[in-house]
Amino acid sequence: MSGNKELTFATQLLHTGNEIDKTTGASAVPIYQVSTFHQEDADHPPRYEYARSGNPTRDALERTMAALEGGTRGFAFASGMAAISTALLLFSAGDHLIATDDIYGGTFRVLTTVLNRLGIETTFVDVTDLDNIRAAIRPNTKGLLLETPSNPLLQITDLAGAAQIAKEHGLLTIVDNTFQTPYLQRPLDLGIDIVVHSATKFLGGHSDLVAGLAVTKDTVLGHRLAQLQNSFGAVLGPQDCFLLQRGIKTLKVRMDASCDGAERVAAWLAERDDIAKVFYPGLSGHKGHEVHKSQSDRFGAVLSFDAGSEARAKALMKRVQLPLVAVSLGGVESILSYPATMSHSGMPQAERHKRGITEGLLRLSVGLEDAEDLIADLAQALDGLN
Repeated sequence: MSGNKELTFATQLLHTGNEIDKTTGASAVPIYQVSTFHQEDADHPPRYEYARSGNPTRDALERTMAALEGGTRGFAFASGMAAISTALLLFSAGDHLIATDDIYGGTFRVLTTVLNRLGIETTFVDVTDLDNIRAAIRPNTKGLLLETPSNPLLQITDLAGAAQIAKEHGLLTIVDNTFQTPYLQRPLDLGIDIVVHSATKFLGGHSDLVAGLAVTKDTVLGHRLAQLQNSFGAVLGPQDCFLLQRGIKTLKVRMDASCDGAERVAAWLAERDDIAKVFYPGLSGHKGHEVHKSQSDRFGAVLSFDAGSEARAKALMKRVQLPLVAVSLGGVESILSYPATMSHSGMPQAERHKRGITEGLLRLSVGLEDAEDLIADLAQALDGLN
């Protein structure tokens, strides 16, 4: 706060109260590259005793994310999957979960090949229709796991509506907010219990680290997740915590530029006759367009499109010159991905097809290149296929 005036998000990114090292006054909390800490009195352990349980560099990052998401506790993990897997350990054998139908492939894999062996069952439904959530609830249903926009089909879920249903039935809600970040969408403000991120993506922003984050709204829930973080131990190292803190400072300017570019590229692709379909909530014809506008400040920097066939999609990946053809998203460079063999390789083909994830589908994360240059590159690549 500055006087009685609430800080804007752009300012808050730089002034969360965690930007200055309290010990030295350094302009950034330094990298405390240590595994353990000296104890003056064994009967009265200090705040830091062992780096798995706490590290000053990690603490600064965790406090920053809690502030940005509007939560009470933040947690930094070694990857996005470590974050979501640890959060899912809040559930127990015999519990039933409901999850977004076209969820990220890595999350699908952990739900169907790990948690199922622990006696935790998941039902995948089209959560864009809230009635499907209601219909899937059982006496032992304990959790609701959502992505909005979903990965890779950019489907939109009404978060406030889903949170209300969950509260009526005593369900714990978890939302993967990777695509939107707290700059564009704040699920905790809409009634969600836990937000998770693959911070490898937009929060880090430079394709130079792998990290995960989780934020809880409730202090009691935060205490439970803290116990799991310490017990499971998949914490983020201080070097990557430092890099992630640095990346977060430029989140707004990067997201604004990438959203501008994505809107222009999506509109251009939607006009082409050789593109079967474009998936982007910023298009007025998108099924979730109005819901997304009601809960998110912008439409995001990720879009998907169907090139028409596997052969065309793979040929296009070979012809583009500007985007990095790779797994991941959210970097300063545009990244073109092929969900069938990349992000959703952990989902069996039959399951992918059932969800509409075809062999012709490509996902584009728009970076900081000039949109006209990206469009020109996509144009030459597509024109060369015709």
